[in-house]
Amino acid sequence: MLSELEKGEPSSRASQPVSNGFRAGGEHLLSGPSTTPKTPAADAMHRSRPNGGPVGEQQESYYGHNREEVTRILIQALNDLGYHAAADSVGEESGFQVESPDVVAFRQAVLGGSWSKAEDLLCGTDARVLGQASGSGLVLAPGADRNDMRFRLRRQKFLELLEQRETGRALAVLRHELTPLCQEHATLNLLSRLLMCQDADDLRSRADWDGANGRSRQILLAELSESISPSVMLPERRLAVLLDDVKRSQIERCRYHTYDAPPSLCVDHCCERSRFPSEVLVELSHPGSDSNKKLDEIWQVRFSPDGKRLATCGTDEAVCIWDVERLALSHQLHGHPKAGIANLSWSPDSKFLVTCSPDHSAKLWNTDVETGECLRVLRAFDEPVSGCVWTADGQAFVTASLDKNQSIKMWNLRGDCLHTWPNTHRTEDLALSPDQRWLIAMDEQCTLHFYNFTTKEHVYDLTLHSRATSVSVSRDSRHLLVNLKDNEAILLDIETHEAVQKYTGHTGGTFTIRSDFGGANENFVVSGSEDGHVFIWHKVTGILVQEAEAHHTSCNAAAWNPTDPCMFATAGDDGRVKMWVS
Repeated sequence: MLSELEKGEPSSRASQPVSNGFRAGGEHLLSGPSTTPKTPAADAMHRSRPNGGPVGEQQESYYGHNREEVTRILIQALNDLGYHAAADSVGEESGFQVESPDVVAFRQAVLGGSWSKAEDLLCGTDARVLGQASGSGLVLAPGADRNDMRFRLRRQKFLELLEQRETGRALAVLRHELTPLCQEHATLNLLSRLLMCQDADDLRSRADWDGANGRSRQILLAELSESISPSVMLPERRLAVLLDDVKRSQIERCRYHTYDAPPSLCVDHCCERSRFPSEVLVELSHPGSDSNKKLDEIWQVRFSPDGKRLATCGTDEAVCIWDVERLALSHQLHGHPKAGIANLSWSPDSKFLVTCSPDHSAKLWNTDVETGECLRVLRAFDEPVSGCVWTADGQAFVTASLDKNQSIKMWNLRGDCLHTWPNTHRTEDLALSPDQRWLIAMDEQCTLHFYNFTTKEHVYDLTLHSRATSVSVSRDSRHLLVNLKDNEAILLDIETHEAVQKYTGHTGGTFTIRSDFGGANENFVVSGSEDGHVFIWHKVTGILVQEAEAHHTSCNAAAWNPTDPCMFATAGDDGRVKMWVS
């Protein structure tokens, strides 16, 4: 059976090697042993001229770094940049090569879909016949699991067979090749369910996989390369990764980072304190907030994604739309008399707005028209509507409600309900990761509910030590920011469920206080506070960067302009909106 499965293994597409010290098509650029230097006589002919200086003896290290590692990384980078002749020259002069011949063959086998050959190279030619991983094969990194790598290869083979609609062969691979290598029944059950996919598009969607003609093989190779010893196979784009780490480290050390552009590699990066937004440029008042009337409390403030407008809402029946450039009221959206508006959410294209009200309704508005037009009224709730998030394509949105039977619902722009999540908890706030993988619901107790947004399935719950008041997901979809009632906010890793940072100093209290990410590269966390102050912390370090008096009463919400790292806004119970700039 297994020998029959190996037949017809050639790829459904042409091989597309990734440059990793090799040219397109897998051509080996260098010759000679992987780490054997040239002879002393030849070496003497190619002594280095450090930084344009005189010829000198080569040192064992390069300013404390391993000379061979640096050279191999440079050769790889030169090829990645397209400087193949220069890479050949460096390889010839140094005597070092980026990868061993076995690694070259392994790379070509993975990218070409030759799965049995790839496994033979990984484990040794006799390992597949014996049915176990032998001690030969590619040299692995410390702690790497050869059987896990075999499982990944066979899973790719299984998925490609399903994509080709060869269900019988795929089932045999699942039974005889994947099952012996996997002890996790949940993983096997998930793979089994893929056999029921209606077509290739359904498979790619359910498996979160882009197919044999996409980048799945390159992604697989990159994953496998992490388990192979770097002495024989450098990870992809190693120099670029190291340079990214340098930039990221410099940004994280910059206390007042306010530049969206990546820092230069030529100088150390540091932003000036004077560029950080710490001054109130203007104080805006909701119409009707005067001395003869009880001040309208402002509960939420949100910039449009294009940064050109600001929407605010609260106890007033109307949403105020402010022009950010003119710092003036553009128009109001009247539609929730008496009850007020608890929350709002802009569409990704900055055209539409959803308002959420205690009057048990949500409304969809077109804000592009001069006065604002109410397009849809959603009244499928028996309790207040508390929040809303938009899908990335702007064609649908999800509402949150205190109604246990209608707690989370998904709608299209016509007002049709696309899905209702079957749960029994109230939802006070909602967040959707930008990669569209995670939908996170915050209930009125101390629990966060995590759903797979693609499959709509409940994945897990996370119990907090205190009641949450707001949730938001970072732009890279890795972290969840949770503001808590007990005077702190926490940063959670969505995948590991662990708290990676916490922020303290502000006052939580009884009512809803909202926090959010902000600044260049979302380097900061900003939050309101019941004592009327606004707090800004460095996201990575948790250090308090700035505390300022913002409102005479509670500061309920704060939001950073997504297109201007030097501007944010705050809103409070005093009926005021303040714009902060540098």
